[in-house]
Amino acid sequence: MHKHIDWDEPGNASVSKLFSNDHHAHAKIGHGDILSARYEGIVVRVEVEVYREEEKVSIGNVVALIDGHGQRLKGHGKLVLGDTVRLPDDKRAFEPTADTKER
Repeated sequence: MHKHIDWDEPGNASVSKLFSNDHHAHAKIGHGDILSARYEGIVVRVEVEVYREEEKVSIGNVVALIDGHGQRLKGHGKLVLGDTVRLPDDKRAFEPTADTKER
């Protein structure tokens, strides 16, 4: 069973917004892909087990939790490494670059 997560809104880092006008430029999501999202201000990486096209949602395991300083965490809030989560396409976010990370 997956854990329900209230993902942060991706804002200007939204993957969906970037590819909204050109779906052909964006690769299909599949088993083993690593996707990123934001949760309570940190970056969460999810390894996809299943992508449900009809729901536009990926189901997979949390493989990394990274804070704003680049430190890897074992847990944050109600998430821990290894948790199974649902990640809707509209919550996916590009990871911040060194220029945009908090200092």
